[in-house]
Amino acid sequence: MPRKLRSLVVLVVAFGALVAAAASRQGGRPEPAPATGRLPILGDGSPRFWKGNLHTHSLWSDGDDFPEMIADWYRRHGYHFLAMTDHNVMAEGERWLNVAGKNSRAAALKNYLARFGSAWVEQRVEKGKDQVRLKPLAEYRSLLEEPGKFLMVPGEEITTRFVKAPVHVNAINLRNAIQPTPGDSVAETIRANYRAVADQRKETGRPMLAFLNHPNFGWGVKAEDIALAQEVRFFEVHNGHPGVRNYGDETHASCERIWDIVLAQRLGQHKLPVIYGLGTDDAHRYHEWGPGKVNPGRSWIMVRAPYLSAEAIVRAIEAGDFYTSTGVTLRDVRRAGDQLTVSIRAEPGVKYRTQFVATARTASLRSEPRLDAKGKPLNVTRVYSPEVGKVVAEVEGPEATYRLTGKELYVRAKVLSTRPHPNPYQKGDMEVAWTQPVVP
Repeated sequence: MPRKLRSLVVLVVAFGALVAAAASRQGGRPEPAPATGRLPILGDGSPRFWKGNLHTHSLWSDGDDFPEMIADWYRRHGYHFLAMTDHNVMAEGERWLNVAGKNSRAAALKNYLARFGSAWVEQRVEKGKDQVRLKPLAEYRSLLEEPGKFLMVPGEEITTRFVKAPVHVNAINLRNAIQPTPGDSVAETIRANYRAVADQRKETGRPMLAFLNHPNFGWGVKAEDIALAQEVRFFEVHNGHPGVRNYGDETHASCERIWDIVLAQRLGQHKLPVIYGLGTDDAHRYHEWGPGKVNPGRSWIMVRAPYLSAEAIVRAIEAGDFYTSTGVTLRDVRRAGDQLTVSIRAEPGVKYRTQFVATARTASLRSEPRLDAKGKPLNVTRVYSPEVGKVVAEVEGPEATYRLTGKELYVRAKVLSTRPHPNPYQKGDMEVAWTQPVVP
C-alpha cells in the first residue's frame, strides 16, 4: 500500500475510534454541541407584568363551555396565565358529558368542533345519549400552553357554606382536589378551608395560593369575619360576576369598603398582616355577552415576576407585587422611601384620576351595628367612621405620587379613568385599577 494511502487510513481509523468513544459515553449518540446564551423565555431577568385570571368555570362544574375553548379565549385576548377553578373538583380523570337536549351544550359542541376538529373532540353514544369527553387539564394544557407566553395553573373553588352563608375559597396551583370543610361559624369555615390548602402545600412543598371569593355573594361574609381570620391574606375586591354585589347596597358595605375596614382593624387593633385585593372574572357563560351576563374579560390581575411559571406568579402575589384592573394599565407602581408613585400607561383621549386611600393611626375604629326599620341589629358589616378608608389625596394625569407621613396605618391607590368598560360588570362602569396597600 502506498505510504500516503496508508497514512490516510490511519487517520480515518483514529477519527472513527474517537467518535465511537464519544458515542459510547452518550449511550450510542454523539455529544451535543454545548448550550450558549439564555433561553428566550427568561429574557434578561428583569421583572415584567403578566396578565392573568385566577377564577373561571367550565363544563367540569357549572360553566357552559369546554375548558380548551375557554383557555383559548384567554390566550387569544392577551392573557398570560389562567386558572380553571371549578367547584369542588379539579379537571382530572375520565368524564363524559351528555349533550343531547341541551341547547347551550349543543352550541358549545358546534363551536368546539369548529375550533379543534373531530380528531381532537371525542364523541360517543352511550345508552342512547350523545356524549362528549371532557379533557383533563393534563391533556389539553400541552395544546395551548406556550413557554413565556401562556400558562395554565391548576386550581379549584372550594365551595361550602355556614348555615345559609356561602363561603367560597379559591385554591391555586394545587396538586390534589380539596374537599370543603365546614366550621362552626363563617370565620371558622373560612379558616378551616385555608388550613386544608396550607396542609397540602406543606405536604407537597409546592407553592400554593388561597384567597377568599366574593364576600358579598349571598351577603355571606362580613368584614368582621375576615378581620380575625389571620390565615386570609387575599380576597376578591372586584369580581366580574354580576350576581356577587361588589358595590353593596344601602345596608351592606361594598367590597372596597370591606377592604378598608379589614385593613384598619388588622393593622390598628389586631397587629395582623395586610390583606391584598384581587380582581377576577368568575366567568360561567361564554355564548351570550353584555351587562348582566357572566362573561370573561372583566377583571384581572397584573403580576410582576421575572418569568412566567406558576411558582413565580404565586410568590409575586404573596409579596404583594401585583395590581388589580378592569382595564387601566399601569407602567409601574413603586415605593421609594416615603414616596408611593403610580405611573399609568395613558391611552389617547382618556383622562385619569388617582385617589390615594388611607386610614390614619388616630382614626376611631369603634363601630356600631346597622339597624333595620324596627331598630334591630342586622347581621351585616358594622358601621365605621368615615375616617376609615378616607381619600387623602387626588391627582389628575398619567402619574401620581403620594408622600407617606408615617401617620397612616396603610395607603393604597385607586386609578379611575373616563373610558367606559367594553363589557361591564354593571352598566355605566368605567375602567379602573387598584394598587395594593403599603404600610409606612
